[in-house]
Amino acid sequence: MNRLNVLLIDDEPERVQALKEALHSLGHHVVCQLPNTTHLNKRVEDTHPDIVIIDMDSPNRDTLESMSTMSKNNPRPIVFFAEQQNDRKTMSDAINAGVSAYISDGLQPDRVKAIMDTAIAHFDAHSSLRAELEKAKTQLADRKVIEKAKGMLMKHQGCDEKQAFETLRKLAMDRGQKLPDVAQSVIDVLELTNGLSK
Repeated sequence: MNRLNVLLIDDEPERVQALKEALHSLGHHVVCQLPNTTHLNKRVEDTHPDIVIIDMDSPNRDTLESMSTMSKNNPRPIVFFAEQQNDRKTMSDAINAGVSAYISDGLQPDRVKAIMDTAIAHFDAHSSLRAELEKAKTQLADRKVIEKAKGMLMKHQGCDEKQAFETLRKLAMDRGQKLPDVAQSVIDVLELTNGLSK
């Protein structure tokens, strides 16, 4: 594993020291250390850590909200060391808020490397799944727009589906635009035209 910049959240000096030593011995660098997750998203934005490590008794509602906001806006792998044994719902809430590795028996310095490796692998797998899902959603939305534009053109120009598609394709080529963008502008123009002619 390459040297990682770590954002560390813990409010107990002894635990912080133990974790800092473990990270340092692995060649990692703590770029920021906070006592709690208040302003977590802003701190991640400012310090650009590769990974966030949180060590606390249990994730409370504010912590879950902070992690969730960060995961939406500045996604990073999050390792959560819970000092208390937590129920399945708490763990599930933490994972839904973006935690990549949830360790419920507290911090053990000799396991830090393996846990960080696991968290990064989980995060990478989850990120690629999310990217694929977004791509599929976009493709579906694009297809719907193109189908709608074709239907409106067929009605407006009295042409068949093939001719409507060719019209869209030619417009896209002439304008140097993507097909879904041209389809949307055709929909906008035809809706306006239809609205005016009523």
